[in-house]
Amino acid sequence: MELLTTSEAADYLRLGERKLYELVAEERIPCSKVTGKWLFPRHELDRWVMSGLARPAGMSTPEPPPIVGGSQDDLLEWSLRQSGSGLASLTEGTEGGVARLLRGEVAAAAIHFHGDTADANIAAVAAMPRLSDAVLVGFARREQGLLLPPGNPRSLHGLADVLSTGARMAVRQRGAGADMLLTLLLAGIGAQPQDIDRLEPPCLTGPDLAAAIRTGRADCGIATRAAARATGLDFVPLARESFDLLMRQRTYFQPSFQALIRFLSQEAFAGRAAELAGYDPAPAGQIRFFK
Repeated sequence: MELLTTSEAADYLRLGERKLYELVAEERIPCSKVTGKWLFPRHELDRWVMSGLARPAGMSTPEPPPIVGGSQDDLLEWSLRQSGSGLASLTEGTEGGVARLLRGEVAAAAIHFHGDTADANIAAVAAMPRLSDAVLVGFARREQGLLLPPGNPRSLHGLADVLSTGARMAVRQRGAGADMLLTLLLAGIGAQPQDIDRLEPPCLTGPDLAAAIRTGRADCGIATRAAARATGLDFVPLARESFDLLMRQRTYFQPSFQALIRFLSQEAFAGRAAELAGYDPAPAGQIRFFK
């Protein structure tokens, strides 16, 4: 990371130092105070400039509504409310959220891709040709696993047991991160999605899937540990995943998202993550990727 001093930042932005200090005092420019001196990360200044880019008439794109689309998550929904960000949520799965982001229908998408790469979220965003100004902000690491009725009456300890016993499995819709994870894990044991006894129609959220198991319509399903705890279900861990917020660079600097990002560093966020269970909040608020 390249850090600029006040005079270097002023020269880089072609501003007077007095104007730069005014922006600092008004909290309108990215900076950090270290041992009494203001420092300015150069890459943050680049994004700050791009966020205010004016486009000629006919090229302007309307600002998207203040909605976080994509994957459902209890900790995220709580954070949107508690942070005072004014952001709403529209949950319909990872790929559905990205599609709405590309169409300008949401301001950000909560994502958890799964694939063969070490960091599937970064790989997926890097490969999106229509999103050349992307910022990926870390939210948390989550545990995903098998949700089971209390006491695990069918003794299911993995997907191999699900297949061998013919257990009915609640599933998520195509494009949801949990569906991607299921496909990946089945491939790892030489199986395919059509090999399992699937509950139809698919469940649109993790809580919907948990309810299907709780009411006896399904014997198991893949969702988060938090979803299991909230509904009193047993849980067999299968994977840890990155759960991130994807947005455009100009969106990152909007007051609503800055309010949310500031909240992610507070003790209340870490405390709530511990209460819900299955979260590692260490990545919260970090910029994990941008282009």
